[in-house]
Amino acid sequence: MKRWLLVLGWILAANAGQVVAGQLVVQVVDARAHPVGDAVVTITAQMPAAPTPAAAAAHASALHYVDQKDETFIPYVQVLRPGDRVVFRNSDDTRHHVYSFAPTKAFEFMLRPGDSSPPLVFDQPGIVAVGCNIHDHMIAYLVVSADPARVTGAQGRALFDALPPGNYTIHVWHPQLRPGSAPASATVMLDATGTRTSSFTLSLLPDPRGLGDHEHADY
Repeated sequence: MKRWLLVLGWILAANAGQVVAGQLVVQVVDARAHPVGDAVVTITAQMPAAPTPAAAAAHASALHYVDQKDETFIPYVQVLRPGDRVVFRNSDDTRHHVYSFAPTKAFEFMLRPGDSSPPLVFDQPGIVAVGCNIHDHMIAYLVVSADPARVTGAQGRALFDALPPGNYTIHVWHPQLRPGSAPASATVMLDATGTRTSSFTLSLLPDPRGLGDHEHADY
C-alpha cells in the first residue's frame, strides 16, 4: 500500500510539473501573407523567474558554424547567446575575405578554399552583420541575445516550449526590414497550460543575396 502511494505521488508530481509550463507559437508572414523565414523572434518575461540549474546548464557556451558555399553564407541568420563561439569555414573553391564592423564584434580575416577561422567569441548582445570584401552580395547576420530567441523556418514559425506562466514581450526582427524600422513587438499573457499563438506581418525589402557579383569570382 505504501509503495502504491509513493508511485501515485510520483505521478501527481510529474503532472504538477507539466501544468506550470506553457507553449508559445509565433507566426510571421509578409504583406502577401506568405510565411517568412529567417525572422528572429525574441521573448522577454516581464517578471523573469530565477533560472533553474538545468536552464543554466543549457545556456553554457556553444560552438556554431557559418559555412561559405556557392558564394553564400550558410545560414543567413543565426541566433547566439552571449559567450557562444563561431567558426567560419570556406567550402568554396575561391577565397573569401570575411569581415564585420559591428560595434559589438568587429573582425576581419581571409579564408582560402578549405580554410576555417579560429573560434570567435561573441560576448556582447547585438546584431552582427557579416560580409565578404570580395563578393559584395554575400551577407549573413549573427544575433546575440541573452533572452530566449528563435529563427523562423520556411513555415514562418518559431516555437517556445516549457515557459512559466506570465506576461511576455515578443520582438520580431528580420534583416530585410526597411532601414530605421523598429522590430515588431507585442505583449502576450501565457497561462500555465495550453498553447498561445501570436501572429506578425512584416513589410520586407527584396533579398539582397539575389544580386550576384561575379566581377571577383576568380579571386
